[in-house]
Amino acid sequence: MGRIAQTFQRLKDRGEKALVAYITAGDPDLDKTREIIIGLKEAGVDILEIGVPFSDPTADGPVIQAAAQRALKKGANLAGILDMIEDLRTSMDLPVVLFGYYNPIYAYGIERFADRAQTAGVDGLLVVDLPPEEAGELRRETDKRGLDFICLIAPTTSDDRTSMIARQAQGFIYYISITGVTGTVKPDSENVKKDIQKIRSFTDIPLVVGFGISTPEQAGEFAPLADGIVIGSAFVKLIAEHADSPDLVKEISCMAGKIKEAMRR
Repeated sequence: MGRIAQTFQRLKDRGEKALVAYITAGDPDLDKTREIIIGLKEAGVDILEIGVPFSDPTADGPVIQAAAQRALKKGANLAGILDMIEDLRTSMDLPVVLFGYYNPIYAYGIERFADRAQTAGVDGLLVVDLPPEEAGELRRETDKRGLDFICLIAPTTSDDRTSMIARQAQGFIYYISITGVTGTVKPDSENVKKDIQKIRSFTDIPLVVGFGISTPEQAGEFAPLADGIVIGSAFVKLIAEHADSPDLVKEISCMAGKIKEAMRR
């Protein structure tokens, strides 16, 4: 059993839900990203979703788009991010999911990437522009190295497609709670509840809800509906606001702690 499955099982045994935190690697720089990750771990985050900056992040809203541009200007790239994860593995056992787009992986080399991700300590991949039907080339390399391929399901996904995705998903399913890009609209809890129940009829793999959840109050509202929630744009926005502050890590950790506490109520 990998780190992702172990985490969900441990939380289930405690009657808790997973807080999945997204940050863009390299924003404001990779050294600060290391510090932020350690702070998030200490604040109670359960799974880290580390964004690989890309020049055309079509699934992301303006907050994460801007973070990707800042990170790219600072020289962040896939090789450096994998090195950072490997360094952190000496002192951190949190599950790590790489979130990004296929182009950087393809340019790096698929087999080379799968090898490097495994040795660095990556647990899962979420490649937002690579649907299951087109993921065979990558999954031939990542599956045999034990890297979970995380799948997305949206409110517009048909029952037939939901069933197909559920059969192929690994680690957890990421339910996109809105139609649109990240961090732009608050999801409707009744619609989310209905869609989660539908997905549950096809699979018992853990489900997390993301896109549009940004406050402790919203975390408390949506956590009971699934096995976890993802918060990204809210963290990325806070990083941008405090990038030059000596209290950057403290601000991020404080927010994560409040969200995790709200999820326990």
